[in-house]
Amino acid sequence: GGPRLPAPPPAAPTHINPQILKSILNEYKIHHAEITLREDCTVDELIDVIESTDKIGMMRVYIPAVYVCNMIDKISIEELDIIDRIPHYVPISAKDEWNFDGMLETMWDHMDLLRIYTKPKGQIPDYNEPVVMPREKLGAASVELFCNRIHKGLMKQFKYALVWGASAKHTPQRCGKDHVLEDEDVIQIVKKVG
Repeated sequence: GGPRLPAPPPAAPTHINPQILKSILNEYKIHHAEITLREDCTVDELIDVIESTDKIGMMRVYIPAVYVCNMIDKISIEELDIIDRIPHYVPISAKDEWNFDGMLETMWDHMDLLRIYTKPKGQIPDYNEPVVMPREKLGAASVELFCNRIHKGLMKQFKYALVWGASAKHTPQRCGKDHVLEDEDVIQIVKKVG
């Protein structure tokens, strides 16, 4: 953890050392970062980059995180209640195997992934091995993207899809390639004949 300054640039920095860097980042509440200095810069130049979002071609990127607090079997119920109310924190006990399901559910929610289950014709859905897809920011996770995830040639044979779950208005819903899927939907692909 903590700020990391990888190998120094060809000319070692003379204005900023790791202690100064850590102090500056702490002031801006940046506690985990990898900093690459491609040239010798002053403290003021570093602060300008931190405060700018895209003024000089630089951009900050925030990585989503889930904090897992272990050993909750060692704390009181009151302390556990406080931890449980903090966003992005998941209390668990690895020793007693407490709240593993809650941890997995929180991770699925924060990673913005979808679990789509397949259903072969005339069989029950396969809930053991979902197709995992990223929830697309703009175009959403469509049936077409799902088909391409299974096999690139599947869309050439695609006729329609039957969908069960949160994205379906009724069960099953007959859908086209543009239908937007939701987490834990069940899908059956119907191919063209001949």
